[in-house]
Amino acid sequence: MAIEELQGLSLEKLFELLPSRARRSLTRGITDGKRKLLEETKLAKAGKLKGPIKTHLRDLIVLPYMTGLTISVFSGKEFKPVEIKPDMVGHYLGEFVMTNKRVIHGAPGVGASRSSLYVPLK
Repeated sequence: MAIEELQGLSLEKLFELLPSRARRSLTRGITDGKRKLLEETKLAKAGKLKGPIKTHLRDLIVLPYMTGLTISVFSGKEFKPVEIKPDMVGHYLGEFVMTNKRVIHGAPGVGASRSSLYVPLK
């Protein structure tokens, strides 16, 4: 759907588009931390907020009015920017920021195998 169509939807129509887990989460209410972040996104959308929006809330569901914003989500080590697009509506913020990276193995150390005990270090 287009951004204008998504933003014009009522909550009942939006709930029909969301998966059951997201519907359940939204119908059970929004906690204080999530409410604060949603208010910040409204301020940023209006242009009243300076600087990036940073959050640790990876379980926040992307709603239609958040499209077009850039939110920095914590990956466990650093904040990574996520630009919200219309395709992301209904997904969680944490789905777009990976928490682990590819393992790159170095050379084996001394004592890693039986023969490496006898290899001189220099």
